[in-house]
Amino acid sequence: MGKSILAVDDSGSLRQMVVFSLLAAGYQVTEAVDGQDGLEKAKAKVFDLVLTDHNMPRMDGLTLIRSLRTIANYERVPILMLTTESSDEMKAKGRAAGANGWLVKPFDPQRLTEVVKKVIG
Repeated sequence: MGKSILAVDDSGSLRQMVVFSLLAAGYQVTEAVDGQDGLEKAKAKVFDLVLTDHNMPRMDGLTLIRSLRTIANYERVPILMLTTESSDEMKAKGRAAGANGWLVKPFDPQRLTEVVKKVIG
């Protein structure tokens, strides 16, 4: 049974690429269409890793991360941001919210898999 990952992104094509890459590497992947959807799915099940975009409708990535960090089961779950924003200011905000790492879009599927393996094995 592979480790489970929650992939949160409002772009269907990007989620598809993430899912395809991670399934090929042996992970189980659950998709969420925005931060609100991601939070609801995370409350229903504890994932080994959360991958989230930042710019999304209903709830952005930073708000999602802050919300997850208030849930006991998610205090230590690794959270990676997968976003087009790569400024130092944005990374600092991500870290302050509780993100463990950062991948800039467009991403290389192999790089994504390597980072995930490093974080959750």
